[in-house]
Amino acid sequence: MSADTADTALSVILEREHHEIDAGIEQFLTALGDGTVNPEPLTSALEALRRHIYLEEVLLFPPLRVGGLMMPIMVMIREHGEMWHLMEALDAGLADAATPDELGQTCRQLMELLERHNSKEEPVIYPHADADMPPQADTKVRKFLDGGTTPDGWVCQQAAVG
Repeated sequence: MSADTADTALSVILEREHHEIDAGIEQFLTALGDGTVNPEPLTSALEALRRHIYLEEVLLFPPLRVGGLMMPIMVMIREHGEMWHLMEALDAGLADAATPDELGQTCRQLMELLERHNSKEEPVIYPHADADMPPQADTKVRKFLDGGTTPDGWVCQQAAVG
């Protein structure tokens, strides 16, 4: 485990991931506004977002559900499903050479959803990650943050929900 991961509050690390994901999508949108379709920042951001959702749904949320967080976590999981559908639409749009307007519109929808989602998750869920995570679960999250990857074919809990 890196010193940064071991010595930094989970909330700080997870919020940093939020900012990095947002920055990748914003970089794609900026280039798109200049007339350039450069998929790399977007595909990197989407990969990071899928990894982040995996971390939350598989490692972070389960030990926090036992407290009074069941309902807020259910909201987060539902919103992950909405994000997943938008990410799939962006993947398809990039593969099928969607118009810049179509890609931009879907990216903006994803950014709006991320903003709403993160504005709830950061103040409601993440403080409990710092204060209430059992030590063994905390260690698993930190090890994953240090280089874990999303298993091939994994989809979030709500991905199959329309």
